Amino acid sequence: MTDQPHLIHQAHGGFTPEQIDTSRPHPARMYDYYLGGSDNYEVDREAAERLMRMAPDVRVSARANRDFLGRAVRTVVEELGIRQIIDVGTGIPTSPNTHELARAAAPDTRVVYVDNDPIVSVHAGAKLTGAGNAEFVLADARRPEAVIEHPAVRELIDFDRPVALLLIAVLHFVKDEEDPAALVAALGGALPPGSCLVLTHGTSDFHEKQRVEEGTDVYRNATAQVSLRSHAEILSFFDGWDLTDPGLVQLPLWRPDGPVPEPGELRRVALYGGVGVKR
Repeated sequence: MTDQPHLIHQAHGGFTPEQIDTSRPHPARMYDYYLGGSDNYEVDREAAERLMRMAPDVRVSARANRDFLGRAVRTVVEELGIRQIIDVGTGIPTSPNTHELARAAAPDTRVVYVDNDPIVSVHAGAKLTGAGNAEFVLADARRPEAVIEHPAVRELIDFDRPVALLLIAVLHFVKDEEDPAALVAALGGALPPGSCLVLTHGTSDFHEKQRVEEGTDVYRNATAQVSLRSHAEILSFFDGWDLTDPGLVQLPLWRPDGPVPEPGELRRVALYGGVGVKR
């Protein structure tokens, strides 16, 4: 490992058209559209609009997810003193990005962004260039060893010191048969005690079954399908981690920095989130 600052770079010199699929909706580009971004295509906008017609709450949830990220990153850096972050499944960069949030609290924080999609790599190379102490790695969370053992990760992250592992709105794109709990265990297993797991996950706990089925159906033609899970199922991902207060809760309830939504508005947020510290 080196102490020299790094710049985010594109993992490869370029990608073929076959590698960057713009013919089907992409969850990262749909998420960008929910947040009001412009890094999306017509196919993404059409799918996102169709989903929002059936489930208007999806945009509310996306924004709540983004707000949670800011509060969680500030917590792990300011309160828990962590200076290394691995952000897995980062998606298309949207400012403020993880490194911007972290560096506002501690300028020396190191951040590695990880995503398995070439188009995210292209956006990361274009938007995150010039960010010291940061890297982008093209790798898949479903192959934890490819993330942990990647040379760029090993160069920037010191695995003898605590690390914050971010899995923000990632695991609901991992199917049951792909064993998301095992993926979390493998990624977390490489980290020393005192490290943090920052996780958000979509749920069907607050909406009618028919609406949930209609919503998830939109993703069937996308590059990744969605698997919503219950509070108990999501809580199991924190095995081996001590949840910080207030535990695994709907995102607006996690250490809010403003007014808490009324119950009716809160039900619109179909994601749980939490931060755990490794024993």
